[in-house]
Amino acid sequence: MIEAVFEDAFVQALRKHASIRKIVQKKVDMILENPITVGEPLKGNWQGFYSCPVKRNFIIIYLYCHVCRKKGDDTIILCSDCADMDDETIKFVLLGPHNSVYR
Repeated sequence: MIEAVFEDAFVQALRKHASIRKIVQKKVDMILENPITVGEPLKGNWQGFYSCPVKRNFIIIYLYCHVCRKKGDDTIILCSDCADMDDETIKFVLLGPHNSVYR
């Protein structure tokens, strides 16, 4: 079973955008069921991360530890808690409008 870990920035953004909480919960559930097909792998500075649209220009950014390690992206991303995370962990990193998330 896949474990969900929510970064502080994700939780804070969810509080800020509480009006879309139900839509975000639905997307989180979809990601947990099938993290590779729901999200789109990112490139460049965001290599190793996935993005998933929530609505219009709102997105979720997350990591799937199994894929991150398998592709060797863990040597680039360098999560401080990487050693503590099981392969079957999804870290929900950021949530917000497309333009502000990628800053």
